[in-house]
Formats: sequence, C-alpha cells, structure tokens
Amino acid sequence: MTIDWEHFTPLASLGGGVLLGIASAMFLLLNGRILGISGIVGGLLAPRIGDIGWRLAFLLGMGAAPFVFAASMPPELLPVVRVDASEPVIALAGVLVGVGTRYGSGCTSGHGVCGLSRLSPRSLVATLSFMAAGFAIVYLLRHAF
Repeated sequence: MTIDWEHFTPLASLGGGVLLGIASAMFLLLNGRILGISGIVGGLLAPRIGDIGWRLAFLLGMGAAPFVFAASMPPELLPVVRVDASEPVIALAGVLVGVGTRYGSGCTSGHGVCGLSRLSPRSLVATLSFMAAGFAIVYLLRHAF
C-alpha cells in the first residue's frame, strides 16, 4: 500500500470534519432536527406545509457551496477533480446509495455524524454496516476482479 502524499490533506480533512460537526450540532440545537441529507431530501418527496422552504434552502446551499468555493479561491489552489468511473457506474452507485439509505433508515451524515454523537446504538450498527460494505466493495473491485 502506498500513500499519495501529494493529495494527502489531513489538516483540510480535520477542518472539514470540525465544520461538519459544528454545523450538525447547531442544526440540532437551533432546529431540533437531525442533519441527515436523506431525511432532508425525503421530506421534499412528501412535503408538509411550512417544511419546504428550509429544505430547499439547505439543498441549494449545498449545491452552491462548491461554486462559491471555486470563485473565492485562486485557480492554482483549486483541487483537481478526477473520477475514475463512467456515468452509468456513477448513476448505479447513486441508486445503490439511495436504496441503502432507505434500507438503513438514514444516511452517513444522519447516522455517522449525528447518530453516533447522540450515542445511538442503531446508528452505531448502521455506520459499522455501511463502512464494512464500502470496504468490501472497494477491496473486491480493486483486488479481486
């Protein structure tokens, strides 16, 4: 195993994790809701009155964030994005993630960030399950085939 030292960014990753933790805590404390993307999107599929605006604003902000980041950084500091998969594979992966979040009653942000911080046993099992499945799939795709 080798580490790609050129793209190894522990400080940026730590900073992103801290920001995600702060945002999750603020969302729970200020709104009384869990910051789980699948739950936010799912709430738009069966909307309730007065519950649509904040969900749309959250998703639009999430979608706009990369563009705001790119516009605020010098071009030489922007990361190079490389995806080693075709569009059908990416689409299939998205469908599988959607099925998994439905089956697991939540996504990585809901269970892994918010659920674990609340010491939820269900979130611990869900997080261990999707992490193990992810490790197994990467291993199989990179080493077995």
